Amino acid sequence: MRKTIFEFAKTIIIAFIIALVITTFIKPTLVKGYSMYPTIEPYNYLIVNRIPYITGEPSHGDIVVFKAHIYSDTGEEKDLIKRIIGLEGDVIEIKDSIVYRNGEALEEDYIYGGVTPGDMAPLIVDEGYIFVMGDNRPNSLDSRDPSIGEVAVADILGRVDLRLFPFDQIGLINSDKNKE
Repeated sequence: MRKTIFEFAKTIIIAFIIALVITTFIKPTLVKGYSMYPTIEPYNYLIVNRIPYITGEPSHGDIVVFKAHIYSDTGEEKDLIKRIIGLEGDVIEIKDSIVYRNGEALEEDYIYGGVTPGDMAPLIVDEGYIFVMGDNRPNSLDSRDPSIGEVAVADILGRVDLRLFPFDQIGLINSDKNKE
């Protein structure tokens, strides 16, 4: 009897440790808005990987989830999902519906409608920050808006790597084909 209780307790402890390790490095996320359409649609269930930014740096084109420091109607702080357009030191500009990084037009075949409405004067991304935009540019609250602005690298919760739902779209998100 004592051996059975010990084995049962050992199994529970091991399961708890495994669950703790997994939830430390992986965060499931349900998308609610249209700002990343058509790459990510509302009610897609995604896996956010925290490891890449523990061991490395963000890259252009990464799709990330971050603390936005804006609040919902219920008073909860919102997490947003966007694509990294600029890293520290990059000069980002929008003119004639085209996004430029360091003077070069970006090829953004992933954005909805193919253009970015509006113009934006050149902005140099500050040290320790990134510049993010949604793929659905007319319907995205992102770094172009003063309420979001540049995002501190420390506020990044992780990189979106995998879509789990809907089942017919299971697969990698941050693959090279989705990066500029």
